[in-house]
This record gives sequence, structure tokens and C-alpha cells, in this order.
Amino acid sequence: MVVDQLSDSEVDLLFHALADSTRRSIVVRAIGEEHSVSALAAHYAMSFAAVQKHVAVLERAALVTKEKRGREQIVRANPEAIRRARQLLDEYEKIWRQRVDRIADILAED
Repeated sequence: MVVDQLSDSEVDLLFHALADSTRRSIVVRAIGEEHSVSALAAHYAMSFAAVQKHVAVLERAALVTKEKRGREQIVRANPEAIRRARQLLDEYEKIWRQRVDRIADILAED
């Protein structure tokens, strides 16, 4: 189970990173193709520094990687981390569905 493989702090970083719509948008853009931070910044009504901070949060959560190419910082998605996030959410869904089913069984016993 992915839940058992990730520490609480790793899960916290992951959910914190995905809790913001701008960061989710950056991940989606980075899945399609790699972008420089400055190219990403052009898509958002915020400063370059703000986009850099969003990318840093995503990088700490391992959802994206950055590579320096000359003067540019190139951002690309980390498919393995995204896959882990999906698996984690699937596992949480399974746990909650089991709990709901158990509650339904308990209510049916009465």
C-alpha cells in the first residue's frame, strides 16, 4: 500500500502542494511538456517570484523536477510521484468505502 510507504510528512507535502489551484495548473502544464519557470509565469496573473514559490512547493513534494539549462530553470512533471498521489487517493477512497459499507451493515442489523 502506498499509504504505508509514505511518511506522514511526505503525505502532508503532497496534499499541501495539490491544495492550490495554481500549483495543480502548473502540474498539468508540466505533464504535457517541460516549461521554463519564466514561460510558466507568463500564464498566470502573478509575479515571476510567486510562480517560483509555487514551483518550489511542487518540487518539495516531488511532483515536479527542475533542471538548470543555461539561465533557465526547466520544470517537468514527475510521473512516478503523480502516480503515487493517485494511488494514495485510491487507497483512501477504498478505506472510506469500506467504512460506509460497514455502517450500512450495522444499520441493517437493527
